[in-house]
Amino acid sequence: MAIINPSSNYGTVTIVGVGLIGASLGLALKQAGVVNKVLGVGRSPENLEQALKMGAVDEVVDLVEAAKQSDVIVLCVPVAQMRVAFEVIEPHLEPRTMITDAGSTKGDVILAAKEVLGKKACQFVPAHPIAGGAQHGASAAKADLFVGKQTILCPLQENSLQDTDLIEGFWQSVGSIVKKISCVQHDAIYAAVSHLPHILSYALMAS
Repeated sequence: MAIINPSSNYGTVTIVGVGLIGASLGLALKQAGVVNKVLGVGRSPENLEQALKMGAVDEVVDLVEAAKQSDVIVLCVPVAQMRVAFEVIEPHLEPRTMITDAGSTKGDVILAAKEVLGKKACQFVPAHPIAGGAQHGASAAKADLFVGKQTILCPLQENSLQDTDLIEGFWQSVGSIVKKISCVQHDAIYAAVSHLPHILSYALMAS
């Protein structure tokens, strides 16, 4: 699988979706000096232009071209778009390339990865950086967005220890505190958290 030393350099990194999370990741990776090049892929011309202007990405390319030349691909698109991204990447995915993501749910993303990537699913290490802000888009990006924030890894049984360590090091390189839990635990926790405001609101109305 991946041949990059997780303590040194991640080579060419592609960020798919250069909104707040994606553009911030590009800035953070470049500030940390752990990449040779950052490629940007996305649907929003405004975000892509802004990401280029601010230096979050070095080039804008399509996903097919990115898949052919990347060492690490990071999917920072909405969860509903993950399957399509996997479908585009799969025919062009090199054995040396690793994939991670920033999706807020993990079970559905993992299912899509396994169904689409098949044996190549071992090259995907699911992640969820717990970072964000009130503003959205590349214009709100900042290099320190992940510093001191948790990133949850939900490694697959198919992942090698070397590849899991590589992606753990990748997220740590931008300042994240990495925790590993199962995808079932992750989704149960975040489902409860997402419902909490509604529960509190209902309780207040009923009191």
